[in-house]
Amino acid sequence: METSAIRIVLVEDHLLTRVGLKTVIGRTQDIKVVGEADNGEQALDRVRELKPDVVLMDVGMPIMDGIEAASRIRLEHPEVNIIMLTSHDNDRDIFASLTAGAGGYCLKDVDPERLYTAIRSVNAGDIWLDSAIADRVVRIYKQSETQERDVRHSRPLIDTPLPEPLSPREMEVLNLLVDGLSNQQIADKLIISLATAKTHVRNILNKLAVDDRTQAAVQAMRRGLV
Repeated sequence: METSAIRIVLVEDHLLTRVGLKTVIGRTQDIKVVGEADNGEQALDRVRELKPDVVLMDVGMPIMDGIEAASRIRLEHPEVNIIMLTSHDNDRDIFASLTAGAGGYCLKDVDPERLYTAIRSVNAGDIWLDSAIADRVVRIYKQSETQERDVRHSRPLIDTPLPEPLSPREMEVLNLLVDGLSNQQIADKLIISLATAKTHVRNILNKLAVDDRTQAAVQAMRRGLV
């Protein structure tokens, strides 16, 4: 009995890269690109319209990046699986992508056969990680487990008070941030605008003297704030 092809929405802001990926995918019989987008907002529209099996999505894009879009898609369409595509293998993007609910993380220079394997695996509900970064993911989660044990079983590792304490609302936002919620999800949860949520996150990063959300989560756990 013939099985239906895996339906893909391809999200990539660079036209040549998108055309190349579509051409590579077009060589298979069981995977089909049914829609394309060049930013996260378009990706949301395509998913709502086309109901694909898998979204193959670039991490860095204008208007709405791939991580934010992945989080929104998983919230609205939990049945849709997502593979993040990137030319970078930094810890921040890896951690943020998996936290957003992506089932795969793949470098853009991946061999075509491995890309096919990634799509088939994630479509089947498995997690697929590029071999070049799998060990880094394991290290990230080992660090997270260690930090969680430090918070649960010992005093906070940092006892000095913050120069400027977090407000009650910022504490609410911080707890949601540590839980892995995106800015949009935080806004929805607290019934505030996306702009207000982004302002709270920015203020938290400034008060904790960190550069990104991952560092904020680590600082919050080390200080015993969550």
